[in-house]
Amino acid sequence: MNNQSISVTAVINRQAASLRSTHTMTMISLLAAVSFVLSFLEFPVPLSPSFARMDLSDFPALVGAMTMGPWAGVLVELVKNLLGLLSTSTGGVGELANFLMGGAMVYLAGMIYYKNHRPAWLACLTGAIGMAVMAAVTNYFILLPLFETFMPLDALIASFAEFIPFIHTKLDVVLWNAIPFNLLKGLGIALVTLVVYPKLTPVLRGTNKGR
Repeated sequence: MNNQSISVTAVINRQAASLRSTHTMTMISLLAAVSFVLSFLEFPVPLSPSFARMDLSDFPALVGAMTMGPWAGVLVELVKNLLGLLSTSTGGVGELANFLMGGAMVYLAGMIYYKNHRPAWLACLTGAIGMAVMAAVTNYFILLPLFETFMPLDALIASFAEFIPFIHTKLDVVLWNAIPFNLLKGLGIALVTLVVYPKLTPVLRGTNKGR
């Protein structure tokens, strides 16, 4: 009788784990789809040339990381950028840079909040800083070299200097444009997430209770 009870319990636990896994993957797919749609709603970066654009497509990924764990957020970013390859104009380079920046933000936030149970505001702030740091790396080594394929470096730097006069080098573009505005973007996404994610937690986790 005891063995039967243990066997039944094990079956129930396996079924429950399977359902949770299915629900999680469904929610990740849904968040990735929303993120992909948001990636088309671009707006100009302040004090930047017209080709510099921003969007809020990392918001669903951050929500996923906060409610289902850091790798859920990274998966949302991955799927969004894989979908972006279908209509890319950068040969996948822009999608790679976007994945690295967004992935850094959501992974850090998810690790701090979901895994280590630290305050949500601290997780989001750290994620925004992580995005800014990764933006420095990706802009210097990936995005700016990409822009150089259709615009000489001097002209590229001059296009930024029109808005920020003390920009004279590629490093200046990173320090005075890429870092501050990606930090601002990260903080904006973080603020929206802090307001919205508690309401979405029960739905995304498949429960009637938040964290």
